[in-house]
Amino acid sequence: MKQMLLGAVIALTAGAASAQDAVTYTTTENFEDVTFGLESAIVGRGLVIDSVSHVGDMLERTRADVGSDVVLFEDAKVFSFCSAALSRKVMEADPMNIVFCPYGIFVAKQPGSDEVTIGFRQFPEGPMQEVQTLLDEIAREAIGE
Repeated sequence: MKQMLLGAVIALTAGAASAQDAVTYTTTENFEDVTFGLESAIVGRGLVIDSVSHVGDMLERTRADVGSDVVLFEDAKVFSFCSAALSRKVMEADPMNIVFCPYGIFVAKQPGSDEVTIGFRQFPEGPMQEVQTLLDEIAREAIGE
């Protein structure tokens, strides 16, 4: 019983993420230039963007419905994509690495800020560090670093 309880606590806390679990970069480039740079960096590597989530639009559209008057973002999008070769490699190392696929990079601009933030979640040590390196290269390329 004690082991089951400990396992449940670990399972519940393992899914919790925070901002400190993200790698972020800021730039004074405009939002559209950063998103174009991101798209170009992804496609330029022969990868396909699976989807673009318009998180900023959704939060603004539903703001009043959830009883909030806080504008969180001027604009915010999450780009989801995968690499067949890299995904196969990390999942052959551990099939449960499926939890990290597809990979996502966000671009966000907060109201009143002159900066745009681009970033992605950190990945665990081991095979997933190769994915983290790829995302880091893509994010940096998107902002001209």
